[in-house]
Amino acid sequence: MESNQRLLVISPHLDDAVLSCGLLIAARPCTVVCTVFTAPPAENMTTDWDCASGFADAFEAMRARQAEDREALGLLSAVPVHLLFRDAQYRASPDVDALITALNETVADTKPTLVLMPLGLFHSDHVLVASACLALMQRHLATPFIAYEDVPYRRMPGVVQARLYELAKRGYAADTPHALDVPATPQQERMKRAALDTYRSQLRAFGPDEQASLFSSERYWQLGRVAPSQSNR
Repeated sequence: MESNQRLLVISPHLDDAVLSCGLLIAARPCTVVCTVFTAPPAENMTTDWDCASGFADAFEAMRARQAEDREALGLLSAVPVHLLFRDAQYRASPDVDALITALNETVADTKPTLVLMPLGLFHSDHVLVASACLALMQRHLATPFIAYEDVPYRRMPGVVQARLYELAKRGYAADTPHALDVPATPQQERMKRAALDTYRSQLRAFGPDEQASLFSSERYWQLGRVAPSQSNR
């Protein structure tokens, strides 16, 4: 990877970027990580996930989770950007056009030479962000977009293959980019593990069995449009 590249990682939730791209972020200081769903609900509530994370309510949860994210990205020398959208558990999912507008402003502000986006596996928030990123890709044709496999959902049998098939039907080609193979040095592995450890509330919710699978290899897919005649074959 070129040393002068400016990376922008788009993350649905406050931990997704480090879970899925932590080694890459560790290898590229000053990476900007834009997290989409960081706002509490308009009125306070209590959800099962927030309870499992150790919080009394959503307001407490989002304050603590934003702080955890800033701590984690600080350990990786990354720059956090928090967009104030509400995730699906708060029953206020944004319109995809609103996401496209906000993400487009982030791209304009950061001027990345490479954008990392979620492949969009399983979780409705991840699918929504991926859809917005695909639309964004059409506005920034000169900027490469690469999709990362969403951890932990990539472990679900067949979910990656099903998503790649769906993208192909919609006219998107996905090729593994060898240029993003990150030589995971011991130092970078330690940095990623330390960053993951700062997401204390989320590790609590995952539980010990799921935690063991969170630190896994990172896989990326180069995305591009194909001609209609090719995608319909």
